[in-house]
Amino acid sequence: MDLEYSEPIDLSAGDHQHLIRKAADGNIQTKSDQPYETPPSPGPPQTHGKPHSKASRQADPYVVQISDESTPSDNNNLANPFSEVSIRRAFIMKVFLLLSAQLMITGAIIGTFLFWTGLRAWVRKNPWFTYAVWPVFFVVLCVLSCCGKLRRQVPANYVLLGLFTVLQGLLLGAISVFYDAEEVLWAIAATALVTLSLTLFALQTKLDFTLLNGVLFAAVIILLIYGVLLIFVRSYWLHLLYAGLGTVLFSFYLVMDVQLMVGGRHHHFDLNPEEYVFATLNIYLDIINLFLFILQLIGLRH
Repeated sequence: MDLEYSEPIDLSAGDHQHLIRKAADGNIQTKSDQPYETPPSPGPPQTHGKPHSKASRQADPYVVQISDESTPSDNNNLANPFSEVSIRRAFIMKVFLLLSAQLMITGAIIGTFLFWTGLRAWVRKNPWFTYAVWPVFFVVLCVLSCCGKLRRQVPANYVLLGLFTVLQGLLLGAISVFYDAEEVLWAIAATALVTLSLTLFALQTKLDFTLLNGVLFAAVIILLIYGVLLIFVRSYWLHLLYAGLGTVLFSFYLVMDVQLMVGGRHHHFDLNPEEYVFATLNIYLDIINLFLFILQLIGLRH
C-alpha cells in the first residue's frame, strides 16, 4: 500500500468538499473495476483498450497525520515554575535573606524594650500603646495575605514586609516587658534551637508534611477557641496545656512551610517563584508564634 502525507484539513474552510469529491471518485472507480458486458450495438466494431485505467491501478491512499504535540511529561515541566534548579535556588536564597533580616530587626526591637529601663516602665504604665499597634498590625497582615498582586510588586512588597516586621517587633517588645529579661533570653535561645532543628528535619525527612495543611488549619481554629475560653478561666494546668499544644502545632507548621519553600519531592502544594514575600511571611509567623508559646511555657514555670 502507498502512504500519502497530508496536512490536517480544516472543515470550516470548505476542505470537506474535497473529501466528498474524492470519496465519490473512488466509488466510481470501484464500480468501473467490476467486469460488465455491454449489449451489442450496430456499427463498426469498437476498439477495446486496457480494462483498467492508470488511475484505477493506484492503490487507495492512506492519510498519515504527524503532529508536534508535546508529551505529558513535557507539559508537567512547563507547568511547574520550579522545574529549573536555578529558579528554586534563587527563590530559597531570597526567602532566607529576607527572613534573616526580619529576625535581626525583631531581635533588635525586643532587646531595646528589654534593656531600656525607661521604655520598659513607660510601656507598663501605658497599655494604650499595645492597643494602638494591634489594629495597624492586622491591617498590614491582611494586605500581605490577601492582596497577591500587591505583594508581588517591587518595592511595595518590601515596604509592606518591612512595616509588618517593625510592627511585630513593637508588639513583641510590649509583651516582653511583662517578663524577666532572663526568661525572654531563654525563650529566644530555645526558639532558635527548635527552629534550626525543625528546619534540618524538614530538609532531610521523606515525609511530606504539606499533606497536613487542612488538618493544621483546623487545629489552629480549635486552639484559637481554646485560647478565648482561657480568658475567662484561671487555671494553671489549662494554660500550661494551651502553651504546650501551641508549641507543638506551630512546630508542625514550621516544618510544612519549609517543605513548601524547598519543594522537590514535597510538592503536594507548591508556591510561585514570585511569592518569596509570602513564603517569608509564613515562616516568620511560625517562628514568632513558636517563640510566644515557648515564652509562656517558661513564664508559667516561674
